[in-house]
Amino acid sequence: MFPDHTPESAPPAARPTMAATAKKFGHIPPAVARMATSPETLNGFLKLNAIFETTTLTALEREVLVMTVATRNGCHVCVAMHTASLSGLSAPPDLIAALRAQAPLPSARLEALRRFTLTVMDTTGDVPPSSLAEFVEAGFTPRNALEVVLGIGTYTVSTYANRLIQAPLDEAFAGHAWDPETVGAAR
Repeated sequence: MFPDHTPESAPPAARPTMAATAKKFGHIPPAVARMATSPETLNGFLKLNAIFETTTLTALEREVLVMTVATRNGCHVCVAMHTASLSGLSAPPDLIAALRAQAPLPSARLEALRRFTLTVMDTTGDVPPSSLAEFVEAGFTPRNALEVVLGIGTYTVSTYANRLIQAPLDEAFAGHAWDPETVGAAR
């Protein structure tokens, strides 16, 4: 139902994005090829992601948020890709392992971010004042709290779309494959 589009077979509005992605990565990842079925979804996710990348959260904090959403939503493609991103940031292996296992993180600050992200998701934004206070006490700001909402929204689009289109894992990330069933992460 969701074909692996090429720049020639994709809807015209998706073609520039596919070309830019191919230029950036040297190929078109399978998730992008299938998501191109809806240029609006593909372009929307990439625009949201570009905005999320400009937040005041650090690169590592953004990756912690993404991995929290990806594991919660069971997106094997996102977990593999963002495991690679964490490795590229020289994140400690115990941090990466904990994120992949949906376990408490070894860093108190990053664990506060992970917990807050889960609370925002669990409460659909109706975060108890005590949870927000805990987040701020860990060194985050009210601005960061809203940036968490942006990150959740951005990666909800990605994880839901990847699951809907049954995006196959890009070979470039095969070494970081993740199966939620084997780590007990399925909801």
